[in-house]
Amino acid sequence: MAIITKKIWPEYFDLVASGKKNYELRLNDFHIQEGDTLLLQEWDPKTKEYTGRNVEKKVKYVGKFKIDKLFSFSEEEVKEKGLQVISLE
Repeated sequence: MAIITKKIWPEYFDLVASGKKNYELRLNDFHIQEGDTLLLQEWDPKTKEYTGRNVEKKVKYVGKFKIDKLFSFSEEEVKEKGLQVISLE
């Protein structure tokens, strides 16, 4: 299993660290799989520096989607309405 390190902005860091936000929506530009560890390092976009706070989360599930293959949604619908991620408890 791998450890994947990514930046996370301050407004999301505490939500992930507390467990309230238990998902990440990311561009599919890196390899990650179930069982890997996601190491999120808090990044302040205003100062363009890391804050020094980190949180590790184990990956339970990875769903990958291409915009033209999103179930029955058309690209126009997605562009007009956007997408939402629903976290289930």
